[in-house]
Amino acid sequence: MDSITAFILDPKNQELLSLVKGVRNGLVYGTKVRFPHALVMTFLFKSGPLSEKIAFIFRATKQHATNLGKFVFIYKSITLLLKKIRQGKEGSIDAFLAGLIGGYYVFRNNNNVNNQIVLYLFSRILIGLAKHPVREGLIKASPHTFSVFAAVVWGIVMWQFRWEDDVLQPSLRSSMTYLYRDSDKWDSLRNFLWHNK
Repeated sequence: MDSITAFILDPKNQELLSLVKGVRNGLVYGTKVRFPHALVMTFLFKSGPLSEKIAFIFRATKQHATNLGKFVFIYKSITLLLKKIRQGKEGSIDAFLAGLIGGYYVFRNNNNVNNQIVLYLFSRILIGLAKHPVREGLIKASPHTFSVFAAVVWGIVMWQFRWEDDVLQPSLRSSMTYLYRDSDKWDSLRNFLWHNK
């Protein structure tokens, strides 16, 4: 144990071990995020046998976790390689290049898990881009900035749901159908209050 501890604490091994720990953290984080989400969404919205539901939950969790683990490994490997090429100096574009390559390799398939991860990131970068001109003093934020932003987002998504719902991501469309269309239908007290359909 002492030799293992000495190895992992040796600064010469830090870069290599950061790859191992990055993969580990990607696997753990992906599991922590996806498992409860898949569990809840599956039992709320999916029909079918219990065995299929459980298999789906574990497939989605495994995919999310392994994708994050792979991405961390690729990203960190490329940034370390570029830093070595530049004799220990990090280039301002290194993170972008590593993210670009890792993002293409890991998230290139459009499936439910990748779609949700990429949409989550897309929304966060748009908010970050919107904050940039405020931070730089190019525009002044008002107390109503978020209110206007929320109103525009909800206006657009409701228009899309009403007139072009096929362009919406399937889980969003399903949630909105449950909230807005299914609430227009019932034929008894049972499916008015206790069951949706």
